[in-house]
Amino acid sequence: MLVGYARTSTVEQQAGLEAQGRDLKAAGVEKLFSEQTSAVAPRRALEQAIDFAREGDAIVVTKLDRLARSVADLVRIVERLTEKGVALRILAMGVDTATPTGKLVLNVLGAIGQFEREVMLERQREGVAKAKAAGRYKGRKPTARAKSAEIVRLACEGVKREDIAKRLGVGVASVYRVLAEARAAQ
Repeated sequence: MLVGYARTSTVEQQAGLEAQGRDLKAAGVEKLFSEQTSAVAPRRALEQAIDFAREGDAIVVTKLDRLARSVADLVRIVERLTEKGVALRILAMGVDTATPTGKLVLNVLGAIGQFEREVMLERQREGVAKAKAAGRYKGRKPTARAKSAEIVRLACEGVKREDIAKRLGVGVASVYRVLAEARAAQ
């Protein structure tokens, strides 16, 4: 059985999701799982597709970036599929991991995709550094420091640090840091 998986990052990309669904159905997909979630968020439909697939089936996606975040992520997904006896097909690349050549091509393309992402992130870091040097980039405001007085007050009232973090929407480590700075200033 061919099991399809389609994903877009945002709800604004509805047309892209529909196009993927159309292409997957045209490729013979019998069962389609789709979702609109960022690649870094939990991908519940992908998990459902992998759980649904049985030995001899193939998971089909339109493009590699709809499936994996990185080479490591791709390798983990392919390992899971291989353990189940499930192949992976990527329509845009004509790749099918049911063949040795397909496995080789998939790993090479995954490495290239990760390289492209790392180059993009490097350019982004360079741009941020340049903007900082020009005084145009201020970064995110430190939320925990803005709530220092309230963190100290709640701690004095005996509220647990984890509960303070939850109440104020800051990290537990930030609560500890603010309290340590408050103690050092005394």
